[in-house]
Amino acid sequence: MKIYVQGLEDERFLRPLQLISDLFFEESDVSFTSNQEEDLQITFTLTVNEQISAHIALKARDHDKVYKEELSKPNLVGLSEKEQFKQVKNVVLRVFLSVLQEYTNIVQKWGVLTGIRPTKLLHMKLQAGKTKEEAHQELKEQYLITDDKIQLMQDIVDRQLAAVPDLHELSGEVSIYIGIPFCPTKCAYCTFPAYAINGRQGSVNSFLGGLHYEMREIGKWLKENNIKITTVYYGGGTPTSITAEEMDMLYEEMYESFPDVKNIREITVEAGRPDTITADKLKVLQKWNIDRISVNPQSYTQETLKAIGRHHTVEETIEKFHLSREMNMNNINMDLIIGLPNEGVTEFSHTLKESQKLLPESLTVHTLSFKRASEMTQNKRKYKVADRYEISQMMDMATEWTKENGYKPYYLYRQKNILGNLENVGYAFPGQESIYNIMIMEEKQTIIGLGCGASSKFVHPKTGVITRFANPKDPKSYNDGFKHYTEEKIKILTDLFNV
Repeated sequence: MKIYVQGLEDERFLRPLQLISDLFFEESDVSFTSNQEEDLQITFTLTVNEQISAHIALKARDHDKVYKEELSKPNLVGLSEKEQFKQVKNVVLRVFLSVLQEYTNIVQKWGVLTGIRPTKLLHMKLQAGKTKEEAHQELKEQYLITDDKIQLMQDIVDRQLAAVPDLHELSGEVSIYIGIPFCPTKCAYCTFPAYAINGRQGSVNSFLGGLHYEMREIGKWLKENNIKITTVYYGGGTPTSITAEEMDMLYEEMYESFPDVKNIREITVEAGRPDTITADKLKVLQKWNIDRISVNPQSYTQETLKAIGRHHTVEETIEKFHLSREMNMNNINMDLIIGLPNEGVTEFSHTLKESQKLLPESLTVHTLSFKRASEMTQNKRKYKVADRYEISQMMDMATEWTKENGYKPYYLYRQKNILGNLENVGYAFPGQESIYNIMIMEEKQTIIGLGCGASSKFVHPKTGVITRFANPKDPKSYNDGFKHYTEEKIKILTDLFNV
């Protein structure tokens, strides 16, 4: 879909207009230059004085009807140039979205919002002293979010504050993410730093040496400066890809290096691939008092698992779930993905029925996202996925199923190129929420990333300004420079906490 936009000269409008058009059309190209072959011609009339006013007219090449929208709002004075442009951009995007909704007859429930963390907006408004009604009205007016999505945001905010009552007071603590960059195989939709573990034992040994070093040095700094740890999360990759002996040494390092481990609120190990779970590894988790893990089916259709490169069987997922439960894993999370290749309502209904037999403590429902670097995106023609209407229907099924089975939504995030412009939602039985997931989504505290491909997010305790720092994704680069990356993180931490 080629779209020619005239009447706007500032190039800063181009990218956000492209993001909005991508919500409606699978492949779109927005340009401020006409090539006489555009499918849509869009004309803006924008005036900025006491009011910011935008008028828009859409004319399609294949018919004569002209679609029109307009919007005006007071122009707030005394703002910086950046803030001034931001409010003008908001008006432009709202009329652009409105005219495309009229033209396509597709309602975008998230409105002009293309950010990853919608609930963060609601938290901020409520923290600023606004009532729920005022905050909801502002979200509706500023972003054109529909009532049902605003209510979902409110349900999640309420659940988060019930799970972590001091959520807004944890900026003086940190959480730790530990990345293990190995998996049995690489999934077709994956862009996480994950390398097939077979034949890479030398890399694993070297990598673990660097990871132990990072844990010791960061732990030493935390102890010296009396900084508490709220949560620890082992992700990847698949942290249970390494051996039981290597896991044992890793958790021993955690207990020796990190401050006050017994009072850390939550330690999670993402054992997502069922084919990596063994009785010996579960015994190691028991030994170190870790009982929160993930066992991820993604789908209960064998053909789908084969298509996306997961080499475990449906039966193995169920078997490993029961094994984990027998070995005192008392808080099990499972992930499901809506929109996997060749899956529709029938297959997803089967997945929900199978999930009902297990009822894990928490369940994350992902909507497939075509991530730029994934194998699935590189070979889109090979992977047939459901259309936006069926995707939306499956999301509705998940919402109803979780409600019927006593789950409550407690975190949410969105991604670019997500099917149906929907969202990923984490559900849990009350009291079984993942505190780490809440912390990473709401960005209320620093999260220190250790290990290959681990990204650190440093949140200033007073200003909330975020600084990011990433370790290299490939094991060799990490092995060559882990001391340097550790030193850099300690410098940032020292400055951040003013110690």
